Amino acid sequence: MTKSAELIHTALDSFLIELPSWGFADTGTRFGKFLQDSAATTLAEKFADAGQVHALTGVCPSVALHVLWDLPAGTDLKEVQNLSSQFGVRPGSINPNVFQDQEYKHGSLSNERAEVREKALQHILESVQWAKELGSRDLAPWFADGSNYPGTANIRRRKQWLADGLRKVHQALDSGQRLLIEYKPFEPAFYHTDVADWGMALLLARAAGPQARVLVDTGHHYQAQNIEQIVAWLLSEDMLGGFHFNDRRYADDDLTLGSIDPYQIFRIFAEIRHYEWETGGRADIAYMVDQSHNLKNKIEAMIQTVMTAQQLYAKAALIDHQALEKARNQQRLIDAENCLKDAFETDVRPVLGEWSESRKLAADPLRAFRESGYTERTARERAGRKKGAVSSYA
Repeated sequence: MTKSAELIHTALDSFLIELPSWGFADTGTRFGKFLQDSAATTLAEKFADAGQVHALTGVCPSVALHVLWDLPAGTDLKEVQNLSSQFGVRPGSINPNVFQDQEYKHGSLSNERAEVREKALQHILESVQWAKELGSRDLAPWFADGSNYPGTANIRRRKQWLADGLRKVHQALDSGQRLLIEYKPFEPAFYHTDVADWGMALLLARAAGPQARVLVDTGHHYQAQNIEQIVAWLLSEDMLGGFHFNDRRYADDDLTLGSIDPYQIFRIFAEIRHYEWETGGRADIAYMVDQSHNLKNKIEAMIQTVMTAQQLYAKAALIDHQALEKARNQQRLIDAENCLKDAFETDVRPVLGEWSESRKLAADPLRAFRESGYTERTARERAGRKKGAVSSYA
């Protein structure tokens, strides 16, 4: 085995990525919901589909669950654990839902009405308890709180309400759990969003407590924003908790990873790998997918995303960090830049195929899935049930 292949094999051995349950369900845009006959309609079907991705790629052992979509009131958590045993994937991060109910029209933990803030808090605390019972480490709430018109919200007071609520959530965590705080610059609020950027999320995480970190969704940024710089700063502050991976052409388009700008994801991985090279340790980062596949086949798009993530992570493993640091210190700009470009332009797919085969996995997971007939079989089984399915985003 060549040195490059060895570097890639070692990197891939420790690279895991979590799948989102909602990525396997019928979803859509604000204009409508689009149906696929083979899309999942139940939690069991979501686990089954996620199990297919993990069986073929070997790197997706957990499924992020969204409360209300996946764990409505009255859910028997033993049944969820049984699904884990049946399909070979375990519950991952727990995502509370504090944006869907009508009471959250003007916000959740930032709402002016105390009773709404309390409802949101109790829901998140219940989610913490469910995470404990399911053995889930990370709680990942996203807040749609904000306002659409100047003067309609007391921004400073809403900040304080949000910080107070997050402190209470943090107090409910077990010692091994984490609170991951996500940010988004706009939508559904378009004048101000209560957690609009990484700096706000960082301050809220620090206010919440030592087990809180920042969650970076790669789609939640303005055009041309330097996401890898944000990653570098959060790494420097030991506050990077995880990613929601997707790609975007404009903003939060939920496109498959690397479909628009693969070099950006590579640059993010490059920052992480260089940080680990400098510190001699491994960054404690949860890599998670957050995508809504409206047009592509759900499972095929997820496999494509996982394969892309593996390829870009493998490329980042080829960076010569010693040469990079030397070129930087000597201010040899072209040589320093080429340390990244040479790694990025390397075709790692043959080595990735060898790595998969060495672990008795499909060398080409996408082809293997298509040849399995799983889509056609589930389409026949599920299409008839969709007509009576309860309407939900995911």
